[in-house]
Amino acid sequence: MKIYTKTGDDGNTGLQGDFRIAKSHPRIIAYGTVDEVNAAIGVVLSNVLDDDISKVLSKIQNELFLLGSDLSNQNLNELKNRISLEMVENLEKTIDIFELELPPITNFILPGGSIAAAQIHQVRTIIRRAETLVVQLSDKDEINSNCIKYLNRLSDLMFVMGRLINKRNDVEDIIWKP
Repeated sequence: MKIYTKTGDDGNTGLQGDFRIAKSHPRIIAYGTVDEVNAAIGVVLSNVLDDDISKVLSKIQNELFLLGSDLSNQNLNELKNRISLEMVENLEKTIDIFELELPPITNFILPGGSIAAAQIHQVRTIIRRAETLVVQLSDKDEINSNCIKYLNRLSDLMFVMGRLINKRNDVEDIIWKP
């Protein structure tokens, strides 16, 4: 099977259920940005990371693939391959576990520190953009609302994970100095 189909040469692409829409449609832009998040996490995973962080990121990559699939499926009556509230809650549990290792935040923290932490912060900013685009899509089309919740929690997790990576590598967080 060839990777190219030529079916998108007219500026349209296929969705689940044999629907075709413009590649400039907010749905395509939203799940394309989710794909960008996934690729950026792949860059982070090219670093040497603690096993627990690598496992969480690998799980997230699979869930982001599911989120993209969820956004590409306009039929909300189809219940398989959907982001669930349980997935959102699992992100919250992971945040809570990772935060146990961190001191309380007393200042604004700038992105950076170690390379892996800086990359995680970059992932966080792409997630924020993806979340904005998914919200814009939800203004136009009905979507699974758990997708927005998932992305919101995921950006929080990336912030915490950036701090944790720095702490575990004895790298100071960069404190904002007005």
